[in-house]
Amino acid sequence: MTLAAREVRWGAGGRMIVDGVTLQAAPGRVLGLIGPNGSGKSSLLRLLCRLRNVASGVVMLDGRDIAAVSRRELARRLAFVEQQATTEIQLSVCDVVRLGRTPHRAALASWNDADEAAVNEALARVGLTERHDQFWHTLSGGERQRVHIARALAQQPSELILDEPTNHLDIQHQLSILGLVRRLGITCIMALHDLNLAAMFCDEIALLHEGRLQAAGPPDEVLTAEAIQRIFGVAVSIRTGASGRRHIEYLIEAERRQS
Repeated sequence: MTLAAREVRWGAGGRMIVDGVTLQAAPGRVLGLIGPNGSGKSSLLRLLCRLRNVASGVVMLDGRDIAAVSRRELARRLAFVEQQATTEIQLSVCDVVRLGRTPHRAALASWNDADEAAVNEALARVGLTERHDQFWHTLSGGERQRVHIARALAQQPSELILDEPTNHLDIQHQLSILGLVRRLGITCIMALHDLNLAAMFCDEIALLHEGRLQAAGPPDEVLTAEAIQRIFGVAVSIRTGASGRRHIEYLIEAERRQS
């Protein structure tokens, strides 16, 4: 067992946003969180990495209450990539990625070859080696997202949590980044809006609606036409694609009448 939630609840403004969610990320597997806007995906991710404290229930890391894990130990184990990380400070791409090495370095320790190798490898994995010395604020939105993913990779985590990692990315880089996540071989939990990407790249899917877990399991079991109609309010046709994974086609009104 790596990262798990047991009856986790959290709310704000008098509203329960995460309501009694229980789920577990299997070691070395990719768990996708899907659901409409406002279903609690981002809030749940922040609870899982202790950026927010649960109101009730427990988040566990290797069977330990995550609240009992030191911040430094947690940062060495777990990396988080949020949807839109911004900064007004003028940093180079390399400077941003180097931040991922902070949990592994003692105070006042000098930069070493292992740190540099981790940074260079992370930049290469996201295809940004040539942007090494460019200022972060001059990059496109998609490039910035890839830099933050590189920062997380430089952290060399055992668990990786990503909130909409394909935001701002073109199709090529969406496929490249999600393919990279699968190949890492570490435990990964990520929120996605695109159901077809979730079906292609996730080993398991957790479906959320109004803060509650509606279903969890392999994509073939969770991504059914009935569930998509009920939760997202759209009609779909589902078939098996060339990859052997589910492919979801959204039906417009005329197609619905013909089906």
